[in-house]
Amino acid sequence: MPLPVELDRSSPVPLYYQLSQAIEAAIRSGELAPGDRFENELALAKRLTLSRPTTRRAIQELVDKGLLVRKRGVGTQVVQNPVHRRVELTSLFDDLSRAGQDPTTQLLEYHVGPPNEDVARELSLAEGREVACIKRLRCANGEPLALMTNYLPVEIAPDAEELERSGLYQSLRGRGVHIRLASQRIGARAASRSEARLLDEKPGAPLLTMDRTAFDDSGRAVEFGTHCYRAARYYFDTTLVDR
Repeated sequence: MPLPVELDRSSPVPLYYQLSQAIEAAIRSGELAPGDRFENELALAKRLTLSRPTTRRAIQELVDKGLLVRKRGVGTQVVQNPVHRRVELTSLFDDLSRAGQDPTTQLLEYHVGPPNEDVARELSLAEGREVACIKRLRCANGEPLALMTNYLPVEIAPDAEELERSGLYQSLRGRGVHIRLASQRIGARAASRSEARLLDEKPGAPLLTMDRTAFDDSGRAVEFGTHCYRAARYYFDTTLVDR
C-alpha cells in the first residue's frame, strides 16, 4: 500500500525536505518496517506530482541517514537495523551546554559594514546592505576549542555584550529568528600562527573547518559562518551506508 504523504506547496520548506521528513516519520513509527521495499522512485514522483530530481533527493537524504538502502535488482528498502543517531541543527554553545562542558566565549571582533562578494552571495544580500561581522573564541571548561566568524544582516544581529553571555542561535531565538535549515561544508587545513596562538596549538596543527549558511522559517538566509576547530578535541560524527 502506498505511503500517504501530505505536502504543503505553499510552505517555504522545500518539497524534498517535506517528503523526506514524512518518510522518516513513517519509518520511525513502524509504519514502514525494517526490510520493507519502498515505493519506486518514478511511481512516487508521479503519484505526488513531483519532479524526479525532487523525489530522488528526498530518498537520498534517507539513504545518507542510514534509514533506506538501495539494492541492485531489489530496489530501495528500509534498513534492517538503522545505524543512525538523530543530529539536530544546533549551535556549538547549545551542544556544549547540554554536554555539561561549561562553554565560555571571548569576543575578538565586532564590526558593521558592507559584506564582501562571497558573504553577500551566501546571504543573498542586495547591494548596499550591511552585515555584522562577529569573531569569537569558544572555550569548553576553560580550554580553547573553536574560532568562529559569523556574518548576519545587521538588523537581526545581537549586540556584543549578549554574545559573550550566550550562543548566537540562542540570541537569535530571543529576537524571534528561528533557524530551520542549513547547508554545511566540512573540511580541514593547517592552523595559521594567529589561529594556533588563540587555540593553544602549534602553527601548522590540523584544524577541522565548517562553513554554514543557515535559513529561517521563511527560507531567508540569516547567517553565514566560517568556523575552525582543534582536530585533537573535536570531531564530526556521521553515519555511512553501503549502497
